[in-house]
Amino acid sequence: MKKATTKSKKTQAGAKNAPVVDVTRRIKDFDRLLLFVRAGGRCEFDGCNKYLLEHHLTLTEGNFAQMAHIVAFSQDGPRGNFARPASINDVSNLMALCPECHKLIDDEPLKFTTETLIGYKEQHERRVKHVTGLGPEQKTSIVVVKSKIGQQTVAFPFDHILEAVTPRYPLSREGLSIDLTQLPAESASFVGAACDTIRTDLRVFFGSGGEFQKAGHISLFALAPIPILAFLGNQFSNKVALDVYQRHRDKENWTWKKNGVPVRYEFRQVQKGSDSQSVAFILSLSGAIDLAKLPADIDKRFSIYEMMLANVIPNPTFLNTKADLEEFRTAYQLAIGEIVKNHAGLVSVHLFPAVPAPIAVLCGREILPKVHPELRIYDNNKRHGGFTYQLTINQI
Repeated sequence: MKKATTKSKKTQAGAKNAPVVDVTRRIKDFDRLLLFVRAGGRCEFDGCNKYLLEHHLTLTEGNFAQMAHIVAFSQDGPRGNFARPASINDVSNLMALCPECHKLIDDEPLKFTTETLIGYKEQHERRVKHVTGLGPEQKTSIVVVKSKIGQQTVAFPFDHILEAVTPRYPLSREGLSIDLTQLPAESASFVGAACDTIRTDLRVFFGSGGEFQKAGHISLFALAPIPILAFLGNQFSNKVALDVYQRHRDKENWTWKKNGVPVRYEFRQVQKGSDSQSVAFILSLSGAIDLAKLPADIDKRFSIYEMMLANVIPNPTFLNTKADLEEFRTAYQLAIGEIVKNHAGLVSVHLFPAVPAPIAVLCGREILPKVHPELRIYDNNKRHGGFTYQLTINQI
């Protein structure tokens, strides 16, 4: 960029009586400082993030940044024909870029419009402000578990994860990704293969030198069949510091909402069976479960318990705040305790869940080894004729 003071073409072509406005390319020192601080000394082009105060090869310290205009300094320049800000050199119209990214956006102004670049700038500066405002005790390790839901795979954008875990921050961008999407979901071997993959990946993650040893805290983002999620939660156990996140359908993000109508849960016995050792537990939360649709072997011998939403029709979008999830944790622990009290020596509980993903995780996580009975978990699949047995957790 030229450093010399120039007059805009518009000023030079103006009427003789018009005031002379001296437009300069020189950016004020404070605006330079402000931009560098907001950018964290890194390139603001989406996905680049190159450190701008050190030569990439020799590691020599220096200023290798370029101050790029979003709306061009000249009306003839890249994006110069967009609505012009009151001050062309204002920090809101500037991006800190490496030379390669600066050339790219100026060579392709139709692709990198003002709206696109403003989005890059705001997202980058928001991330820098967030990360630099965190203390060392707020680190977390990101665990992502993804599986095909039907034939679809849901994305886990890192910026959504970063926003969701605030005020914590990821120890690394990679964390642990448990990818179940390549397993044949309709195969009879899927559940076993998925559990083996989870078990193997977590063994490394929790082992000596694994990321969990450095973070001591986990932020979990998971979408998979409910029995798989319950197995996952059981592998974590309640001794591990863990935050679980919900994907919200309305916003298509993972950030817990700040407010909403609090959710309350009701627990009741809906059938008293003839055999004290035959127990079924229904979770009618995301949808209502009709007792008539349970497998034929859940018969009159079984005592059947149900948890449902208080004064709310079961629906898949009820879980909005972290407080709603914590309320379930408490209600679930009390329910399991009540069942154990009513059925001395109980070995197994047949669990029929219609629940969101975070609650499925807690179903497995809150079961205590050597204290609570094993959970025989069923999954509702219309193509397979309704509820079918999938797996057992907490086996002695």
